[in-house]
Amino acid sequence: MLNQYGFILILSGIALLIPVAAILIGHFLGPRRPDPIKNETYESGVETIGDTWIQFRAQYYLIGLIFLIFDVEVIFLFPIAIAFQNLTFFSVLATVTFVVILILGLFLEWRKGALEWK
Repeated sequence: MLNQYGFILILSGIALLIPVAAILIGHFLGPRRPDPIKNETYESGVETIGDTWIQFRAQYYLIGLIFLIFDVEVIFLFPIAIAFQNLTFFSVLATVTFVVILILGLFLEWRKGALEWK
């Protein structure tokens, strides 16, 4: 039993060490004095025409976020579908509750007009 927790502790330490090491290496080895050429905004190596700092509508991000949330939540339904023959009554009840919450969330976003493309 203790070996399993030790393994989890080691993996957690590695999971924390790698991002911290990457940030520290980037901080110490990164450029110190960026010049105007490095600060230019470009896309695909082509210089931009006009103002490079334009405002995007927040609706684009909102629709992308809603898609991501519902997409990730639907992924949780695949294991339930695979093990459907072995589910107990409470498992089916939990699944139905989960799907009802998903549908209510979709209808709420639809009613608020968050899915309307303007």
